[in-house]
Amino acid sequence: MLKYIIQRILISIPLILIISALVFIIIKLPPGDFFDQYRIKLEQQGERVDQQTLDQLRADYGLDQPGPIQYFKWITGIVLRGDFGYSFEYNRPVTDLIWERLFLTIIINLFVIGIIWVVAIPIGVFSSTHKYSLLDYALNFIAFIGTGMPGFVLALVVMWLAYYYTGADVGGLFSRDYVTALWSLDRVIDLLKHIWVVVIVLAVGGTASLIRTMRANMLDELPKPYVATARAKGLRERDVVRKYPLRVALNPFISGVGTVFPNLLSGSQVTAIVLNLPITGPMLLQALLAQDMFLAGGFILILSVAGIIGTLISDILLAIADPRIRYD
Repeated sequence: MLKYIIQRILISIPLILIISALVFIIIKLPPGDFFDQYRIKLEQQGERVDQQTLDQLRADYGLDQPGPIQYFKWITGIVLRGDFGYSFEYNRPVTDLIWERLFLTIIINLFVIGIIWVVAIPIGVFSSTHKYSLLDYALNFIAFIGTGMPGFVLALVVMWLAYYYTGADVGGLFSRDYVTALWSLDRVIDLLKHIWVVVIVLAVGGTASLIRTMRANMLDELPKPYVATARAKGLRERDVVRKYPLRVALNPFISGVGTVFPNLLSGSQVTAIVLNLPITGPMLLQALLAQDMFLAGGFILILSVAGIIGTLISDILLAIADPRIRYD
C-alpha cells in the first residue's frame, strides 16, 4: 500500500503541471482580457478610456507578454511563493480572496456532507430491508421529489417560509453587523443562526440521491449467497445487515470521496447566488464572466488538485474498508 501511495503522489506532480497548463490555456482562450471587458463596461456607462492607459496597465501586469512567459511566471509564483497572482476585479491578491472564501465553503459543505451521510445511509438501509412496504414507497416518493427539485427553487421556498413564520432574514451567512466583522464568539453564533437554512437547501438534493443509491446497492447485495450463509449461521438480522451487505454497499459512498473534495470547494453556484453566500462558487462565476484570469485560474487549479487528492484518499479508504480490494 505504501508503495502504491508513493507512486500515486509521484504521478500526481506531472499531472498537476499538465492540468495547470490546460487551465491557463482555457482561461486565455476567450478573445480579449479583463481590461477589454473593463473598457466596454465604462463605454456603456458613457465614459471613455484612453487606449494608451489600457496598454500601460497590461504592461504593468505582464499581460502584454507571450502566453508561455505568462504561464511560467504564474506557475512559478504558485510553486515557489504560493502567489496566485492579482485579481483585477477585486483589486486584491488572489491568494487572500481564495482562502477567505474557501474557509466558509469548507465549513458549509462539511455540515452538508455530514447531514447527507447521517440521513441517507440509515434511510437507504431501512428502505431496502422493508422493500415494497408502505413506508418504503413514501420514502422513495420523497426522495424522487428531492432529486428532481432544483436547489435554487428550494432555496427561495425555504427563505420565504423562514421569513414569513419567523420574520428572520436568512439570506447570506451573517447579519449585517457581522458581515465584515472579525471572528469572535458572537460572529460564530450569528453564523450558526443563518447556516441551518443553507445546510438544509444544499443537503436535500444530495440526500435524496444517496438514499436511492444506498437502497439500490443494498438490494443488489441482500440476495447474494454470503448473506444467506450469515443468516444460516444464526446471526441476528440486524447483525447480518450491518456486518456484510452494508459494508459492501458503502463502497460507492467511499469512492465518491474523490468528487466530495472538489464539491467542497466549488459549492453550488446558482443556489449560492440565490442565498447570497460568500463562498467560492459565485466568485468563480464572476471571475469567469469578467475574464479575471488569475482569480479564475487559481480557483480551477485548486479544484483540480482537490480532485486528485480526493481520488487518492478514496482509493486508500476503499482498500481499508473492503478486504477484497488490493493495489499490489
